[in-house]
Amino acid sequence: MATPAPATAHPRKTPPLLAAVLLAVSLAYPVVVYLALGHVSPRWIALLLVVLALARAWVTRESFWLAAAALAAVLAAAGALGDRWGPLKLYPALVNGVMFGLFAMSLWRGPSVVERLARLRETNFPPAAIAYTRRVTQVWCGFFVVNGLIAVATALWASAAVWALYNGLLSYVAMGALMGGEWLVRRRVRARIAAADAARGGAPHG
Repeated sequence: MATPAPATAHPRKTPPLLAAVLLAVSLAYPVVVYLALGHVSPRWIALLLVVLALARAWVTRESFWLAAAALAAVLAAAGALGDRWGPLKLYPALVNGVMFGLFAMSLWRGPSVVERLARLRETNFPPAAIAYTRRVTQVWCGFFVVNGLIAVATALWASAAVWALYNGLLSYVAMGALMGGEWLVRRRVRARIAAADAARGGAPHG
């Protein structure tokens, strides 16, 4: 989902093991926090949060993730200094905010995030496909807003178990459902575009 690096920057190939570890830790973060409650000081989880955010920023080399690392450091500092879990539980909401920023910025600056991802697999990309990927990017923006708000609500007002259940499982289920639904819609859109192209190609030329 990352945006292209600036032309002056040299692309960095992420080691597969590092990418796998970052993904696993990111996905498991709510569960780690829940299991640590009452057993580990929030200061240790705050350290994990900073390391995770800095590693992700280092891998992506994106200004959005650099900003996320700075905000994560603020949350970690608040949790560590007060020895409290509350600020540390806001990290999933922070991630949703960063993802919303990435997707929304791509709509403004172009091309959209979904279009860039689709062009990695597709060579034929007609205008109708561009419009479709833009709409899908808008849908993901809406998802990150809703998911982020729920993440905030569970962090502030729900029990630790509910917070961990939603942010460590249910939010991923919702994301998977959205991806699966989009895949089904995309098949229909592809078929419609292919039929339109075939009709134009077989039409008699005046």
